Amino acid sequence: MAKPWATLGFDLHLEPAGPGLRRGLTCALREAVRTGRLAPGTRLPSSRTLAADLGIARNTVADAYADLVAEGWLTARQGSGTRVADRAVVPPADTAPLPRGPARPAYDLRPGTPDLASFPRAEWLKASRRALTAAPNDALGYGDPRGRPELRGALAGYLARARGVRADPERLLVCGGFAHGLTLLATVLRARGVHTVAVESYGLHAHRDLLAAAGLRTVPLPLDAHGTDPDVPPDAGAVLLTPAHQFPLGMPLLPDRRAAVVDWARRTGGLVLEDDYDGEFRYDRQPVGALQGLDPDRVVHLGTASKSLAPGLRLAWMVLPPGLTDALTAARGGQDTSGALDQLTLAEFLSSGAYDRHVRSARLRYRRRRDALVAEVAARAPEVRVTGIAAGLHAVLRLPHGTEQPVLRAAAWQGLGLHGLAPFRHPDATTDPVDAVVVGYGTPPDHAWAGALEALCRALP
Repeated sequence: MAKPWATLGFDLHLEPAGPGLRRGLTCALREAVRTGRLAPGTRLPSSRTLAADLGIARNTVADAYADLVAEGWLTARQGSGTRVADRAVVPPADTAPLPRGPARPAYDLRPGTPDLASFPRAEWLKASRRALTAAPNDALGYGDPRGRPELRGALAGYLARARGVRADPERLLVCGGFAHGLTLLATVLRARGVHTVAVESYGLHAHRDLLAAAGLRTVPLPLDAHGTDPDVPPDAGAVLLTPAHQFPLGMPLLPDRRAAVVDWARRTGGLVLEDDYDGEFRYDRQPVGALQGLDPDRVVHLGTASKSLAPGLRLAWMVLPPGLTDALTAARGGQDTSGALDQLTLAEFLSSGAYDRHVRSARLRYRRRRDALVAEVAARAPEVRVTGIAAGLHAVLRLPHGTEQPVLRAAAWQGLGLHGLAPFRHPDATTDPVDAVVVGYGTPPDHAWAGALEALCRALP
């Protein structure tokens, strides 16, 4: 009986069935091509190799190939071997067509993503080669659930130097993105009896959804002309903040309010979750230091490479208070996180200075884009005001009352991907809604920025 697996060269699963081997093999190959399991252009094993793999005579395979070439399913050329013919694949009759996703905008100004075209591929590749060459064998094993010690050590040094974080590598946990870290924190908080987390009036609903999925209720903090007011409700056991650059409104947490939220945590035993998502990118002055430096025992510092490098790396980290390290490490346990090789590469990237060079270059590029945005809006849409500090990868454009939806419709006609401010508002926020759009100027590549800015100005009132 023929074996179902061809294993020499590459795996090829076939189930010859029928009154004879030749006919069964022919039918199996024909069905694999017809259904698209063998894509057009796929090179098939030689008749000798396939015959040896399946445990049948070579002539049987050669005859089956010849039959399918004659029928037009395969092609055979001298020096090119036998390949699947280029023809339309007919899906089974009961296969429903896959729904089409939304069309990609001509210009994407949605916030949350850096300029992916500027990812430092050459430097990253060099760091990867150095890291892999130097990596011990055990780096390819399961390892410490907190992450590779090389990365935790490099991050501790960088965060202390660049963000003012008081970081101990033993209390640093690497995770697979900010959402992964927030999920772990929410799980531990709920297990410790926390039921309510205070959040900013405007923020990512995805983060609120993650907290809700862990069984935590979110309540919005007050908002005034100076930004978030950390008047934490008495039933809240934790507060989630973006103190360096509030997302999406764009202002920093004022010094007296930074002190007030730390005092609240000390007084009540609560915990402050600091989302430092783009803390490196301040353009008009030195970046403000991390909130965690005021009290490492009451503040969890969460950072990520998604804005400085790329979200696809799935590299983020948490600097934990002493009382949380063991619980978070246990919660992290069997959950997936970033691969060891990417962790080693980032460690080398940080240690070699390549990360600092990349951030400085990106800071200059994004500053120029923001300056161009401010100048163009002032010149062409004087009723629109660019708000927020000169920082980060996005800006909020305050619009005349009642114009948010018309601007979004006009932007869609211009081929722009653009978000309004309304979806970021907490459902229970008491502050009056504001008409505005959130412009992510970090997303377009350099060659597309001028066109994106022109299309945006055409959509503004």
